[in-house]
Amino acid sequence: MKTLIVNARLVNEGIIQESDVLISNGHIVRIGPDLQHAAGDKVIDAKGQHLLPGVIDDQVHFREPGLTHKANIHTEARSGVAGGVTSFMEMPNTVPNTLTQALLVDKYRIASQTSLANYSFYMGASNDNYDEVMLTDPDHVCGIKIFMGSSTGNMLVDSPEVLEKVFANAPCLIATHCEDEPTVKSRMEFFREKYGENVPYDIHALIRNEEACLISSSFASSLAHKHKTRLHILHISTGDETSLFQIGRRENGRILLADGSPKLVTSEACVHHLWFDAEDYRTLGNKIKCNPAIKAAHHKEAILKALLDDRIDVIATDHAPHTMDEKAQSYWQSPSGLPLIQHSLNVMLEMSREGKISLEKVVEKMAHSVADCFQIAHRGYIREGYWADLVLVDLEGNTLVEPGNLYSKCGWSPFEGTEFHSRVTHTFVSGHLAYENGKFDESVKGKRMLFSRS
Repeated sequence: MKTLIVNARLVNEGIIQESDVLISNGHIVRIGPDLQHAAGDKVIDAKGQHLLPGVIDDQVHFREPGLTHKANIHTEARSGVAGGVTSFMEMPNTVPNTLTQALLVDKYRIASQTSLANYSFYMGASNDNYDEVMLTDPDHVCGIKIFMGSSTGNMLVDSPEVLEKVFANAPCLIATHCEDEPTVKSRMEFFREKYGENVPYDIHALIRNEEACLISSSFASSLAHKHKTRLHILHISTGDETSLFQIGRRENGRILLADGSPKLVTSEACVHHLWFDAEDYRTLGNKIKCNPAIKAAHHKEAILKALLDDRIDVIATDHAPHTMDEKAQSYWQSPSGLPLIQHSLNVMLEMSREGKISLEKVVEKMAHSVADCFQIAHRGYIREGYWADLVLVDLEGNTLVEPGNLYSKCGWSPFEGTEFHSRVTHTFVSGHLAYENGKFDESVKGKRMLFSRS
C-alpha cells in the first residue's frame, strides 16, 4: 500500500518546510513539493499540521513478563503509539530479570506478536552473569543495562570487580541508572528514624538527593573514560551532574565532540524531570515518586539548559507504570515509577509553545539524537530510503488528559486534568498507519530495530 501525505509542515534536521511525503513498502520513497500526482492508495491532506519523525523512547518499563498486572508490551506500546512514539527500548527489570540471552530472546518473541511499535530490549547485567552479558549482539540489541543504584527489581550491580570487567569488555553501549547506594541507604535510615510514617511532602527528593546522583554518575563516567567504553547515563535529575558532560553534535549517524572524536559519554533527560519539581509532591505525592527523584525547581532549569546546549543528548520517559492501589500505599511502601509514554511528546510540544525549547530541538532530542546515540539503522529522520516512522501533530489542537482516554494498562496518569495545546492525529510505524484520530489499526505489528555498529 502506498500512502501520500500532502501539504505537511515537515520538521526535520533543523528545518521546517512545507512538503509532501510518499510512503511505499514501509519506507519513505519521495519527499518534495507537489507530489499530488504520485499514485497513493491513501492520501492524507496534512494542511496546517506538522509532520515529525516518530519519537524513539530509549527507556521504558513495560513490565512483561512477570508484572503484567501493571502493564504489558501490547498495552504500553499502544499507549506510546497514541502519543507519537514509534519505537521503544525496554528495560530488563522484569520477572524474571532479563539476565540470560534466552530470556532476552523471549522478550523479542512476545514483542513480535504483540507490539504495535518498533522495539528493542536491553540485556541486563548483574553481579554474576558476566558471560551472558558478553554474548550480547551489538547489531541486534540496543544495549546493556546496569543498575548502579537499586530501583524497582533486584538488579543492583555493586561489585567493583564486576563493573570494571563489564566496562572493560562490553560488546556494545552500556546504559546506567546512577544513584549511589550507600548514600541512599544512609539517608533512608536517617529520615525513617527521624519522621517515622509522618514524612515531609518532599521526602523522596531528600533521600535520593543530588549527592547520591553525582557520586554514581561521576563513577560511571570515570569507568567509561578509563576503558574507552560507550556509556549512556539515563534520567539525569540534577543540575550538578550536567557538568560531567561535554557538548556534542550530530554528524553521519554519530554523536561527536567539537574535535570530531566520538562522544564517549552521552546522557538522557526525562520529561518528568523537565515538567515537575519538588513542590509538586504537595499535590501529587507518591504519583510522582520515581528513581532518581524529582528534585527542586532549579534542577529542571539546569537540565533544560544542558539539553539546549547539547551537553545532554536525548529526551525519554522512563515510563514505569504501577497500579493506583500500589501507589496509594504509604510513602515507604509505595513503589517508584510513573506512566508517561502517551504524553511525552505533548509535554515537549507544550514547552515549545511556552518558548522554552524550539520545535526543531524537540525533534532532534526525541528522534534524531536518539537514533545517532544508539546508531539505529535507518530510523529517526525523515529521509528517502528510511523507514516511515512518522507522526502528524496539530499544534492548534488540544489534548485533555483524563482517565477515559488513557491507554496504559495501569489506567492513570500524573498529567490528569492537564490540557496540552497539541494533538497527535496520525502515527505511522514502519510505514503502517497504526493510529489515526483515536483509532488503532493493529493488523501490522512493529519491527525489531537494528543497529549499525559493526
